Amino acid sequence: MSSPLRLRLTVWYVGAFSVVLVLFSIGVYFFVARIVAERMDANLRVTLQMASSALARSLDQSRPVAEALEDPRFPGQVVALVNADGRVLARKPLSSAVVFRLPALPFRASASPQFYELPESRADADDNCRGIYQLLTTVAGEGTPRFIVVTGSTEAIADQLDALQNVLAIAVVLALLLAGGGGWLLARRSLSPLETMASATERITANSLRERLPVGSSDELGRLASRFNDLLSRLSASFSQQRQFMADASHELRTPLSVVRTAAQVALQKPVRSDAEYREAMAVIEQQAGRLSRIVEDMFALTRADMNELPLDISEVYLDEVIGDTTRAAGVLAQCKSVDLNAEDMQEAPYRGDERLLRQMIFNLLDNAIKFTSEGGTVDVRLQQVDASYEITVTDTGCGIPAELHSQVFERFFRAHKARVDTNGLGGAGLGLAIARTIAELHRGQLILKHSGPEGSTFSILLPSLPSK
Repeated sequence: MSSPLRLRLTVWYVGAFSVVLVLFSIGVYFFVARIVAERMDANLRVTLQMASSALARSLDQSRPVAEALEDPRFPGQVVALVNADGRVLARKPLSSAVVFRLPALPFRASASPQFYELPESRADADDNCRGIYQLLTTVAGEGTPRFIVVTGSTEAIADQLDALQNVLAIAVVLALLLAGGGGWLLARRSLSPLETMASATERITANSLRERLPVGSSDELGRLASRFNDLLSRLSASFSQQRQFMADASHELRTPLSVVRTAAQVALQKPVRSDAEYREAMAVIEQQAGRLSRIVEDMFALTRADMNELPLDISEVYLDEVIGDTTRAAGVLAQCKSVDLNAEDMQEAPYRGDERLLRQMIFNLLDNAIKFTSEGGTVDVRLQQVDASYEITVTDTGCGIPAELHSQVFERFFRAHKARVDTNGLGGAGLGLAIARTIAELHRGQLILKHSGPEGSTFSILLPSLPSK
């Protein structure tokens, strides 16, 4: 089955080529016809001038007109002297094989040459001709006006033009056949990489995203295959990230669910237990249910952000107040771990943003810093304006993050277990930093790990300082 695109390309190619070729052939035909006609007219004019001069001399010398037409000879042409009524007074040659026809009367009594052309008198006559005539200057007072007429057959010219027309027609047909075949082969060869890519694409599924399209030459099709391979690489990375996300989410959800199930089973093993034992079991279940709720909410927030469906409730806020309120709320967590949480005095910082999300972003950073800071450590929060941005820094005195893990700290469900130990026995899901970075990006800002080492870590939030409106 032929490719519609290949057929369309061939038809367009042959169509454009045929138009150009036909116009060129028509131009050649009319150019040659004009050249041949002009050459014949020039020959007729020369013959007329020679005959007119000879007749004028003959009349001046009182010689017979027939003698004046004897020399020179005019091959393929007939020269005649006729009167105004069309009667032939003299003619050379006398052979009837040479076409001689006069124009329709009356003659134009003009001193300048007059051309005329006569078609075939009958379909089988072959007597088409072209002629020229001119008034013969006579001596004053001498009889009726006489005209010199020179004619020549146009049959040979017509045959030549017919032959040229046939040659051009055959050449056009052959050229179109060659152009069609060549265009078909060229289109087939040019589009064969597309067929190869289409076949390779059909084999690619969600389970075989590692396959790539063949990249042949460096032309447009080669660049298309390269760009498609880049797209497949991004899709493969996205699928891998999605699978990893599902695996990590399943793992994170399995742990609290397992604790809840175990606590319930232990509480139900004996038919009768004390109120204290039941309260202890319910406390464990409540604690794990809260952890499950936070994980699900965080996952839902990240999913909505990925789908660009996390709405921003923009309003006029003051970052210094948001940071102060969030620091006081996180102070309870710091007291439970005997961590000193400090917030430096901050200048007034007007900003336009989503207050709820800004509080969550800052709280996630503080929670992360407190969680991985040992007892007796400190966490410092600072706000300053740098150029056209606000910079919020959170510095802790934890054990830091190894340099090789710096690029992964904002990945979902990532936790550097070997580097930073959760000292309260209740690990997070590894989504806090990912959510904080997403919120910063939604506000056209960024969250970076500015520094991390054995003495602690510093995270920095940069937010564009938009004017209040």
